[in-house]
Amino acid sequence: MNTEQFRKHGKEMVDYICEYLETIKQRRVTPTVSPGWLKNKIPLEAPVQPEPFDAIMEDVENIIMPGVTHWQHPRFHAYFPSGNSFPSILADMLSDSIACIGFSWAASPSCTELETIVLDWLGKAIGLPEEFLTFPEELCNANDSVRNNDSENEIHNGKGGGVLQSSASECIFVCMLAARAQAIKRLRKLHPFIEEGVLLSKLMAYCSKEAHSCVEKGAMMAFVKLRILEPDENNSLRGATLRQVMEQDEAMGLIPFFVSTTLGTTSCCSFDNIAEIGQVCQQFETVWLHVDAAYAGSAFICPEFRSLMNGVQYADSFNLNTNKWLLTNFDCSCLWVKDRYKLTCALVVDPLYLQHGYAGAVDYRHWGIPLSRRFRSLKLWFVLRTYGITGLQKYIRHHCQLAKRFERLVRSDNKYEILNEVKMGLVCFRLKDDPTNKLNKKLLETINESGKLHMVPALVHDKYVIRFCVVAEHATEDDIDYAWKIIKGTAVTMLYKEQELTEKREEQVDEVFELSERKKKDDLAYRRSFFVRMVSDPKIYNPKIARSSPGSRRHTHLSSMDDDIHDLLSTATSDTEDTMAQPASSWISWPLAFLFQGVFDDKEGNDVPVRFRHLATKMHFKSKSKSPEHLAADDNKSRRNSPVFPRKLSFVKTENENNT
Repeated sequence: MNTEQFRKHGKEMVDYICEYLETIKQRRVTPTVSPGWLKNKIPLEAPVQPEPFDAIMEDVENIIMPGVTHWQHPRFHAYFPSGNSFPSILADMLSDSIACIGFSWAASPSCTELETIVLDWLGKAIGLPEEFLTFPEELCNANDSVRNNDSENEIHNGKGGGVLQSSASECIFVCMLAARAQAIKRLRKLHPFIEEGVLLSKLMAYCSKEAHSCVEKGAMMAFVKLRILEPDENNSLRGATLRQVMEQDEAMGLIPFFVSTTLGTTSCCSFDNIAEIGQVCQQFETVWLHVDAAYAGSAFICPEFRSLMNGVQYADSFNLNTNKWLLTNFDCSCLWVKDRYKLTCALVVDPLYLQHGYAGAVDYRHWGIPLSRRFRSLKLWFVLRTYGITGLQKYIRHHCQLAKRFERLVRSDNKYEILNEVKMGLVCFRLKDDPTNKLNKKLLETINESGKLHMVPALVHDKYVIRFCVVAEHATEDDIDYAWKIIKGTAVTMLYKEQELTEKREEQVDEVFELSERKKKDDLAYRRSFFVRMVSDPKIYNPKIARSSPGSRRHTHLSSMDDDIHDLLSTATSDTEDTMAQPASSWISWPLAFLFQGVFDDKEGNDVPVRFRHLATKMHFKSKSKSPEHLAADDNKSRRNSPVFPRKLSFVKTENENNT
């Protein structure tokens, strides 16, 4: 691509960017793609032949944009703002065009010195103590006198200073490394014969449970222990909590060396009490106090918010992200330290090929992890000059007012509750009466899946909350009202469906319960009815002993108890001469056996088999005239066959009882 082509396509790119930002509201906030979707859209190997720029831009719109989450969308309310503005974009274009690698002063003097000056500008704008500045006021006045006298004496700077890092995570990690180096240096003087690894194992860092996870990650990478402390009811870490734990650790032989505090936590924008914490840290030697104000730090450009940073004078380092809430695009995280020599001595590596002859100049390669550095200060310089302090203050205040508007809307509906104190642009809310968090999770998932809004969750006081953050540069009250309309409408629909589903489940449970209860009642009624009829209605449950073929299971019912007994006697006494005849097998109700016990005396020894209808067993009613041996044998057989009557039952018939 030559200059003319770049000029042509560069203008086209600017037009595309403007069109994108102006029409971004018409797009979904979040994409609908799944992991791995892009490999099916573009080739898995680079093209061998060059392709036209127009084809590339066509694929940007048709292939890339469908998978983009639009952080600048007015309906994007997740995380924190992703700072952006036209001055910042233009400055990045210029920085990319210059393409210098500003690792040292000699590598690009403007890149280094503009960064130093711009960070002093911003440090003063947010009210940082002068110890954090490279050019404090008193030293600036002295340096002005030197310049006016045309003296060649060296202009002295302060011990503090600022540097641009890629992220707040890097700021915290760099400060932890510096604190570790200072602690090891002191301990080696006190214990010169102890190995450094042993000393390292004794170091203990501290942070609140509400601190960003990058503190824990930094401790892992620095090979130091980290104690995570419980905040108070306002999610603020207090000095008394820190003092108690630090004293306990010191008594156990551990060495406190680093404390990370937060102004504007990620979950709910709470503020640690750094005034109390700072006083505690002063009581322990070589404890480095760091203040992470990645989000809320930008708001300190407004004087009314500076009371939230009371105690910052105790801090050794302080960071904020202008790429969050100060209209500067990523990456542009600002870090200030009181003593830059304590920072750089932990990170200095000075090979010959990086050295230069300008003694006393700032080399930012000693201030961070990477060697290579972009000309990032250009975009912060452009933004500060384009908007001015008053323009940035107006922007911050407007976002805070919109957050307060959303808070009022939420509080106007008693179905919801707010779990944080809304001081900045973040509101943490949730549906009430949801102990399992099921409803709030479903609400957030439904809203995000719709693509109309995008929010993320957090835990506040161990409760699941939905975070609503004002992020768009040109956000309006209509955007806030629209967001609340979507949230409220989705919740109403979801709760209605949930209620229907619950009622349906309850109906199913009730139906099953009713069927179960009915079955129990029927079974109980059947048992009761069966028992009552069995003992009280012999006409039905005491059928006659009828002649039938051997083994027959069928029987007939007689109309009266007398007929049953008459047939029984007739059957028992007839055909006694036929010794080959087999008595009939019949059914009888078991309680009736008591009535027949000992009634008959069958001298001829007839054996009448009786089958019990409901026990499916057979009994033999025997004569007393049998021999004792036969009686004993029959008695044993009867006991084996009947679990109900373990004793011998006999019908006794006398000669004079012919019509019984």
